[in-house]
This record gives sequence, C-alpha cells and structure tokens, in this order.
Amino acid sequence: MTLYPIEAGNFKLDGGAMFGVVPKSLWQKTNPSDSHNMIDIAARCLLIEDGNRLTLIDTGMGNKQPEKFFSYYYLWGDESIDKSLAKYGFHRDDITDVFLTHLHFDHCGGSIQFNKDRTSYEPAFKNANFWSNKDHWQWATQPNRREVASFLKENILPMEDSGRLKFTKLPEQDILKKCDLNFDIFFANGHTDKQMIPMITYQDKTICFMADLLPTAGHLPLPFVMGYDTRPLLTLDEKERFLNLAADKNFYLFLEHDAHNQIITVKHTEKGVRLNQVFTCNELFNLNS
Repeated sequence: MTLYPIEAGNFKLDGGAMFGVVPKSLWQKTNPSDSHNMIDIAARCLLIEDGNRLTLIDTGMGNKQPEKFFSYYYLWGDESIDKSLAKYGFHRDDITDVFLTHLHFDHCGGSIQFNKDRTSYEPAFKNANFWSNKDHWQWATQPNRREVASFLKENILPMEDSGRLKFTKLPEQDILKKCDLNFDIFFANGHTDKQMIPMITYQDKTICFMADLLPTAGHLPLPFVMGYDTRPLLTLDEKERFLNLAADKNFYLFLEHDAHNQIITVKHTEKGVRLNQVFTCNELFNLNS
C-alpha cells in the first residue's frame, strides 16, 4: 500500500465560524486571521494505492460553481486535484473508487463536473465508484434548513444518476471494522449525520483521515467546535472519545483542512489531549518531494 496527499485547492473561511463560541483571542494563537477575520483552509485529500485499487478520499469543492460562489471562499494558491495526481504519475481516469467522508460541497464538489458543452453534469472520475452510506445519503438529499446551503444537488444527485453510487454498511457501534475498501471507519454524527472517518492501517501505523471531526490542529481542545456543526454537544463527546483513543494508540491524524499542519499525533496532558508531533506527508509516507 502507498499513500499520497492530494491537494484539491486552498480557500479561506471566517475564523469565528470555524471555532464557534471560542473567543478570537484564543483561536487566533493557532489559526491567525487576516484583516477580514478569514483563516487559511486546505482541501487535502488522500489517495490510497492498494493492489489494483486506487481510492481517493474526498475531492474538494471542484470548479463548476459560478464565480459569485467562489468569491465567498477567497481561493488562494494554485493547487488542484489534476496537478497533485500528475505529481505522482496518476490521472483522474485511473481512480477506481471515490470515498466521501460526507457530502458537504467542500468535500464532494470535485466528484462531479460539467460535460463538454456545459449543458449537464457528469462524474469527474469516469471509472470510479462513489462511496457514501445510506443514512448520510438520505440526510444530504433531504437536507435540513441548517445544512441546505452545504448539500448542493448538482454535487450529489449525478452520482446516483451515473449508476456508480455505492453504500458502505453501517456499524452496530461507533467503529465499523473493515469496510468495503479495506479500512476501518469511525462514524461521527455531531458535524453532520453519519460522517465517516477512515482509519487506514499503513505499515505499522494507523492513519486517520479526520475530515471535519478535527478540521485543524487548533481544534484539539474539546470546546473548540465549529459553528457549522449541527449537534455541537455530540461533537464534544465524539472528539473526546476519538482523541483519547488516538492518544492511547498513537494514531496519526491526517488533517484535511489544516493549511499548515498535514499530519499530527496527540498525547494526554493535564489539560486534556493536546498536540504531540507534527509530520509532513512526504516524510511519513516516504514520498519524494
């Protein structure tokens, strides 16, 4: 098995929204903001090469939305899925599976693109199956008023129309052991219903793709919960359980949204679970930069 970081494009979000009720004087120590209160956000996806299977976890927000849409997110940098794939000798047509942690636009938007004449939509990965779960799919296709702006039909319904939509089974408890793609999944419901956190056994390590359970290293303190979460008290409990497990087992936490820290480990302290070490993907995955 080989793992590759795939950068889908950087953007900015309001720091207050990213940290909820936590005062700026606290969160800006780890996530400094600009003059508009915006903080740097990454869309760092993960590519798993395992035998004949090439699985991409999440796809960023894509590029098919109108200019006004992107003006809200202050895109920066020149990263893209195609550029990142090419860096490691791959093309999007090589992807066999796209695993989506959840269906908010910044995690799944890159899965679907315009057709050539921009009259309809088509899969951006023409040879891939798209993986979600039944409960989250229903949650996303019948959205509540809180999340309706995050679940965009043009990002979601074309997956089903393509005939390539697959659902992984749901767990009896928090953790599903060995899903269809040969990794474990931690299911978290605080951010959105049935978000999936992949836990990948890589060599002698467990690599956890943290999605929006832990957006950045700055979110390690339990009360540091995003304003976007639908059930923040549940997020508190889920973070506590997962981070305690991560500290006990020395999990490596792959941060999808942290523009400055790629992978971290955590440790127990008197103040709770806190940052231990920081790694780049290149050094942990033994990749040539």
